[in-house]
Amino acid sequence: MANTISLRHLKASDEKEFLVNSRRSRRLHQDWVQVPRSAKAFARYIEDMNTSDDQAFLVTHQDTQAMVGMVELQDIFYGDFQNAYLIYYAFEGQQGHGHMKQAVLQVIAKAFGPLRLHRLEANIQPDNHASIALAKSCGFEYEGLSRQFLRKNGKWKDHQRWSLLNTLHHPP
Repeated sequence: MANTISLRHLKASDEKEFLVNSRRSRRLHQDWVQVPRSAKAFARYIEDMNTSDDQAFLVTHQDTQAMVGMVELQDIFYGDFQNAYLIYYAFEGQQGHGHMKQAVLQVIAKAFGPLRLHRLEANIQPDNHASIALAKSCGFEYEGLSRQFLRKNGKWKDHQRWSLLNTLHHPP
């Protein structure tokens, strides 16, 4: 598969296009992920997700630079844990083209390469079949069910735990 996407960190100048995509994708995201929908939330998102503990990567089409979605590494831990949580979402109209798989694979390469992490974990609601299919296609393995793991739309939701181990990284 030819690479058709690019990754980069969000910047303040992305606000207008991001918010248009976010608002247009409200129905797609509402059950699965919290996405900034206001200027204030967007500014906070940029600040929170460009740290050593949390990193968000904007996925864009290489040719048009149009926004496809986001891939995040949250709660990056080092020391004896060397783990991060992987979160991803496409914007409305961008699903089903393979772009998010390319993006997730590129973020995995960053996590297991320069970041030297040992493990990634994706926590996915059991009825989010598209997200589960993406995790599986990127090599994640099912580990189990975490009951009432995260609160979404005011309700505690069960999540499946999917993980991917860096089998090439050996600490010094």
